[in-house]
Amino acid sequence: MTDLAEFPAPQRAVAGFSTMRRIRSAFAGLPPSVVVGLLLLLFWVACAIAGNLFVPYDPYAEDFLATLTPPDALHWFGTDQLGRDVLSRIIVGSRDILLVAPLATLAGVAAGSIIGLVLGYFEGLTDAIGARLLDTLMAFPFIVLVTMTLVAIGPSNLTVILVIGIAYAPLVARTVRAAVREQKQRDYVSAARLGGEGALAIMFLEILPNIRETILIELVTRLGYAFFSIATLSFLGLGIQPPSADWGLAVADGYGFLTGGKWWVVLFNSGAIVSLVMATNLIAQGIGAFENSDA
Repeated sequence: MTDLAEFPAPQRAVAGFSTMRRIRSAFAGLPPSVVVGLLLLLFWVACAIAGNLFVPYDPYAEDFLATLTPPDALHWFGTDQLGRDVLSRIIVGSRDILLVAPLATLAGVAAGSIIGLVLGYFEGLTDAIGARLLDTLMAFPFIVLVTMTLVAIGPSNLTVILVIGIAYAPLVARTVRAAVREQKQRDYVSAARLGGEGALAIMFLEILPNIRETILIELVTRLGYAFFSIATLSFLGLGIQPPSADWGLAVADGYGFLTGGKWWVVLFNSGAIVSLVMATNLIAQGIGAFENSDA
């Protein structure tokens, strides 16, 4: 009898071909904007997870003989004011923002979805009071509200997650509330009531699955806002704190050198922030277009 273990190379080739075919099939049905956005997002996720394995230099190693060196063959993105390699710091700096922003977004979307479900399903006094409270909270400018809160309680990754999550909840709740009110008029909700299902079962088992696209779009859109908001807070000294290689902190540190023609620290770190925001916007737009075409 022939031992199949004698032929490892063909088996590996077939396995590799099968994996690539599954990847291609997964992307085949997606809008082009979603594919581009996902590839950008996956690139930064890979940097956040395994960036230390392929950075060209130690991102925290200081070299005072090579401070603010412009981009060249040794340092593709130049060095910062402490002689640290900018490219290495950008790769590793993706870690904190890709941890804090998704957690803050998930917290805000989860809380907002629950609030929106309750307000959208129950009419009368509950909805009226809840709607006025949402309007009151949304009347405050987002960045002012978050900044004042962080100044009061002090910046840290945990407080940034909680504050941004709380600030996003009313925005998400308003969108979910409108979607629930529209779904509430559908025949399947009336049939569920006639079948004896309770309010919680109707909200979470009947209505929630039918507004999942709306919540998904909110999730991706708010994630893009969270990336930008966290970078802004870090720039102001209220977000992710040193010694992190966070992009917002790097922009703040390099901003003062722009007048001297030292542009690369700000430009490349700002470009990283823009690429993350653009990736999430492309995904959200693609999902929205796909949902509208199905409708």
